[in-house]
Amino acid sequence: MSRILVLILSLQAVSASTWAQDVKGIEICTVESRMDRRTSCLQSNVEFLQQTVTKSTLDAHQKLAAANREITALKEALASLQAKVDQLQKVQGQ
Repeated sequence: MSRILVLILSLQAVSASTWAQDVKGIEICTVESRMDRRTSCLQSNVEFLQQTVTKSTLDAHQKLAAANREITALKEALASLQAKVDQLQKVQGQ
């Protein structure tokens, strides 16, 4: 509950210090006059943000894994080419 409160306060601080900015998926909770509806709206925003962060994290991990696979393949190709160059240099030196 305290994490939600910190996130809510952070969102309010950011929204107060910047120009109005629409974020797709985020509801404007200040228009709600009843506290239960405002709380529900804010919880919905928190859940949306958590899902967005989770999705972004998964995407970043997938991209990192793909980059690591590519690096490994390039290292193997480089080692193979280096072996061929060494072999050609030995033949040329004889």
